[in-house]
Amino acid sequence: MNLTKPSLILFSALSVLSAHASVLDDAKTIQKNTNHASAVSQQKVDKSAEATLSLQADIERLNEEVKNLTIYRDHLLSLVASQENEMASLDEQIIEVHQTRQGIVPLMYQMIDGLDILISEDKPLRLSARQERLERLKELMPRSDVSDAEKYRRILEAYQIEMDYGTKLGVYQDQITLADKDTIEADILYVGRVSLLARNRNGSRYWSWDQKQGQWQALSIKSKGDIDTAYQLAYQQIAPTLLYLPVSLTPAEAK
Repeated sequence: MNLTKPSLILFSALSVLSAHASVLDDAKTIQKNTNHASAVSQQKVDKSAEATLSLQADIERLNEEVKNLTIYRDHLLSLVASQENEMASLDEQIIEVHQTRQGIVPLMYQMIDGLDILISEDKPLRLSARQERLERLKELMPRSDVSDAEKYRRILEAYQIEMDYGTKLGVYQDQITLADKDTIEADILYVGRVSLLARNRNGSRYWSWDQKQGQWQALSIKSKGDIDTAYQLAYQQIAPTLLYLPVSLTPAEAK
């Protein structure tokens, strides 16, 4: 009996099966590697897509920021242009103020001199108060802690008071010096600058200011009734009425 031939056939079959098994294993390994490589490639593609989307979002965000910055830049340029125009305007105003100040300071001194002349040549109407006001203005002018605007306002105020003296009826107490140089306390009444009268404190004597002579002239007792009526009106003790009073005007003023 020959056993050698079957043994060879069986060995050959086993060899073929072993070879097929090896090829199958290699194929599985290749397939596994291929699948792994494909998965890795897909991951890379996914990451690349995500990166692209993120980059696109960043680009859109940056474009929006650039747009906003452009608007803000244009806004700042407008502000700078406006500020430059305002600075130029302020420079012009400073020059004008400086020029105005150079002109108004001499004007204020001239106005004070005008007040001085008016008070010295006018009737002695509220003379003490007017002289004190004038001195305060003279003392005010050289003061550095008072603005030119305030100085000018005070001068205009003094002029307004002077104008009011010429239109009002009033009475006040002060001393007067008579023609004989005697000084007495008196109630002084004025009707604008038309009539300036004085009455001693007990109401027994009366005087009228004579602008031409520059002194107080005694009045007759006959004028007592009309003058007392004027005093009552000045003190608001009676209703307005027609007054008959001596005037304190020069012929030139009467015209």
